[in-house]
Amino acid sequence: MMSARLARPVVNRPMGGFTLIEVIIVVVVVGILMAIGLPAYESSMQKNRRSDAKAALMDVANQQEQFMLDQGTYTDDMTQLGYPADPYLSEEEYYTIDATACTGGTLTRCFLLTASPVASKAQAKDSRCTQFSLDSNGLKDALGSDRTNCW
Repeated sequence: MMSARLARPVVNRPMGGFTLIEVIIVVVVVGILMAIGLPAYESSMQKNRRSDAKAALMDVANQQEQFMLDQGTYTDDMTQLGYPADPYLSEEEYYTIDATACTGGTLTRCFLLTASPVASKAQAKDSRCTQFSLDSNGLKDALGSDRTNCW
């Protein structure tokens, strides 16, 4: 006699894996998360890169004060302050720093430092804080759509 087990028909079990619908749903969810997360990430990175401009401005201002003590005047030439080029390229190379006489004054009395984003770098797309400035009186300013929160 044959065993009852042998007489049963063989049932094909479904293979493990994902259906096309499941894969499409995952791709759509990942796409939505990227559409939300990527702009927030870029905004955060721009905010972090702004510290490069602030640090460079503070450093150049300190060098200007030392130059004033030594020479009796400020300078608009970054190489006279010991930097390799004029305008000076900030440490992380996102901004150029340049000096001029302050508004209505001369370099013997005051200076105005300006940090502008390098056009070929990612920071050039930062519309919230497009330019930073610092003068010899310690006045900090910025240009852009959110200038009050730049410093």
